[in-house]
Amino acid sequence: MMIALFPNESKNSSLKIATEICQFLAEKGVRVVAEDRHTQTIGADPLSQVNQDQINFRISLGGDGTILRLVHRHPTLQAPLLGINLGSLGFLADIPLHDIYPSLQDLLNGHYHVQKRMVMEGITTTGSNCFAVNEVVIHRAQNPCLIDLAVYVDERYLNTFSADGLIISTPSGSTAYSLAAGGPILTPELNAFVLTPICPHTISNRPIVLMPKKSLQVRYLSALPPVEVSADGIASFSLSTDEVFTAHLSNQTFNLVSLSRHDYFSTLREKLGWQGRLKT
Repeated sequence: MMIALFPNESKNSSLKIATEICQFLAEKGVRVVAEDRHTQTIGADPLSQVNQDQINFRISLGGDGTILRLVHRHPTLQAPLLGINLGSLGFLADIPLHDIYPSLQDLLNGHYHVQKRMVMEGITTTGSNCFAVNEVVIHRAQNPCLIDLAVYVDERYLNTFSADGLIISTPSGSTAYSLAAGGPILTPELNAFVLTPICPHTISNRPIVLMPKKSLQVRYLSALPPVEVSADGIASFSLSTDEVFTAHLSNQTFNLVSLSRHDYFSTLREKLGWQGRLKT
């Protein structure tokens, strides 16, 4: 078995924990690889010297942002990913520090399943393209006023939103920026988009869940400077007046390890601080 380990060096404990995990896995007969700059520090083999198709799992140490940066840095690496949470609010990275080694043992014992979560792809009329695990955000950028964005679902007109921008979210991203902007939570197995306006001028403009057969198109209408299109807060480019951004379901999936000892709803309860109790 081969596992690729991805620590977040900006977190003080990440490299130390990665070293300990590397030793634990090596004792179990697992070959551990890491990005070349980390190999000597944590005692792993260089990622650049192995066939990526032979990697069985990826392990990320950080938070959800660490996972997103990893996915964008290595877009062709498709091995299922296990996220160890070294931050606070992590939905993709759902393994807490105190449960690292029992969780790793479950992984080695096969007590898991792989969630194949949807990924979004997008392209503009000028050819700028991106993919997103969480969301694509179209934001007014340097414009000091609201912008007008016309939305079409499978080429049928939906509405024109006057707002600071729009969030087009996947189910994975429904607990991220979209949630903060008032959007709903979608369970991760759905293949749907959440369209959430950012500070809309009209109070009746509410988030909407869409399942387009082909695509979702957003046209920038305002005669103002270009707006910003951002994918997962990482890749970004501009959209000029009358240009269109088209989003659609990717053929690729984001493969996330879900351990039997953890479940999505318990993560929701914990991370969102829900206080409801089962009454008997």
